[in-house]
Amino acid sequence: MKVTEMQETLIIPEPHNLINGEKVPSGAGRVLPVVSPIDGKTFAEIADSEASDADWAVSVARQAFDDGPWAKLTAAERGRLMMKLSERILEEAESLAQLETKDNGKPIKQSRSDMLIAARYFEFYGGAADKFHGEVIPFMDGYDVGMHREPHGVVGVILPWNYPAQQIGRSVAPALAMGNTVVLKPSEDASLSGLRIAELALEVGFPAGVFNVVTGRGDVVGKALSENRSVDFISFTGSPEVGTMIQIAAAKNFVGCTLELGGKSPQIVFEDADLSAAIPVLVNALIQNAGQTCSAGSRVLIQRSIYEQVVSELKSRFEAIEVGPSDEAAIIGPVISEKQKHRVEQYIARSSEPVIARGKIGENSPEGGFYVAPVLFGPCDPESEIAQEEVFGPVLCVIPFDDEKEAIAIANGTDYGLVAAVWTRDGARQKRVSKALHCGQVFINNYGAAGGVELPFGGVRKSGHGREKGFVALHEFSRIKTVVDYYG
Repeated sequence: MKVTEMQETLIIPEPHNLINGEKVPSGAGRVLPVVSPIDGKTFAEIADSEASDADWAVSVARQAFDDGPWAKLTAAERGRLMMKLSERILEEAESLAQLETKDNGKPIKQSRSDMLIAARYFEFYGGAADKFHGEVIPFMDGYDVGMHREPHGVVGVILPWNYPAQQIGRSVAPALAMGNTVVLKPSEDASLSGLRIAELALEVGFPAGVFNVVTGRGDVVGKALSENRSVDFISFTGSPEVGTMIQIAAAKNFVGCTLELGGKSPQIVFEDADLSAAIPVLVNALIQNAGQTCSAGSRVLIQRSIYEQVVSELKSRFEAIEVGPSDEAAIIGPVISEKQKHRVEQYIARSSEPVIARGKIGENSPEGGFYVAPVLFGPCDPESEIAQEEVFGPVLCVIPFDDEKEAIAIANGTDYGLVAAVWTRDGARQKRVSKALHCGQVFINNYGAAGGVELPFGGVRKSGHGREKGFVALHEFSRIKTVVDYYG
């Protein structure tokens, strides 16, 4: 399917919020333009909401949690609703993928994959809803002590633009599975799939007020949501700078939060690595979604004895990459916005590190689209800006190292700690290095594990704290109550 054909079948939603089961405009009636990264043209509008819209959605979610039918559902009944939503996402997967690609700019194949993963989140947590149990604590004679897992209440979910549908599944699904109600604030740069998935939740029977969506600017709606005293927990994915503000707001209200704030993830290639397996992954772990992935493998550390060999392979692969419109043939599409395009290009222009190779922008890329040609830098100084800061674009740094100790020091030598990979056949080295790395996930002889819905995900240091994905997310979206019963 070509981009032009995709646009002909696309259903463009009207600007609205979804509050208490109703499509409503922003309180002030204002809208924001929705610009497609593919061609830089406005094709839709979203509600430009105010703080009062966010506050209304929170009050609705509070009532649904305290007094609505949601509070009366059993865990098994919640799980069944989530399974139904998973099925509806699968039924709507193609139209959702088209909407995501138009809104976000990613290749249509990737958007289709994202919808399958989003559905998988609701399936996984739907199945887990009635299987997350408390504990009985052995105590003194005459006492019966139980540790109960309870929902927080109203959860505010503030998401970025790079994986809208996937991240809705990642944050909203476990929150709902535990019995919370949700107010979602999607990024103003990619809100459309979030609105549609929330509508599907209503269609399959979720009570009104359980899953609300308020669109608009982060410094208005996101700020209001994070500061609202009736919000009991916050899930935020985005930049460290905004994450700091979210954490301060949560602290002022004495509520918890999970923060996933990006990374500068290393892939360490030792001289005994299976290079035929590693090299394609070294490239794909960076260029997926045009490098706009928190866990992108944006630094490749290569043992000096094989440095030239690996770099030669990476060079040929980068030179063959062609950035283009997000149709069936696309491997890498545009970045999200003109602002992001400028940001990435500024990083590239400022860097004094040697350029090994560049990709190219295809001739069929529409003028006005936000296309950035991939760049391979190296050998890079580990302390250089391009090797230290999260570019969030198709930029890969290669760094040589001599031995295991140096590799670990370079890998841990940034403010981030989200993901890492270790490429070696040496089993003892796999254990030593993975233990020494300061991050939330380590992949050995692979990277990313196809989304890994079941795999706990999160970082340390500037990459944030808390964990989502897997069963562990249910811990984050619940709180413990200890009940001590004296029976004599």
